[in-house]
Amino acid sequence: MKAPLFELPYLDQQDETFRLEDVLGEKVVVLTFWVSWCPDCARDLPKKEQFYKTSRNDDLEMLTINVTDREHGEEEALKYQDQFLTQPVLKDHGREVYDLYECTGVPMTIVINREGEIIGRFGDKSDFVEVIHTLSGVL
Repeated sequence: MKAPLFELPYLDQQDETFRLEDVLGEKVVVLTFWVSWCPDCARDLPKKEQFYKTSRNDDLEMLTINVTDREHGEEEALKYQDQFLTQPVLKDHGREVYDLYECTGVPMTIVINREGEIIGRFGDKSDFVEVIHTLSGVL
């Protein structure tokens, strides 16, 4: 399935946006949808954050997307980002991109290859090793 294209602002830099089409063809993209109050996100995001900090791969773009329609407030999302995340955080328009990607819960991780195809979907019960295995096949 082709990954739906989107453009979203950064959570902490509302005047700047990320456009998926700008990196397709060049990079493999890992998107993780999350909210600050979610215990499964609290278990999942630190693993992805550690991987983000230690992997210096120019062919990989890792982003998180805060699902604002499921969040308790933007202040909570910003606080969580400041405390726990160094990877780029995007701000969904309510549930717009979350719904485009047919997410059913959080965290939800989507892996998109350079050709713009979704090659992996990982829900709240998935092990991060599965994401790494998928990435190893395309990097």
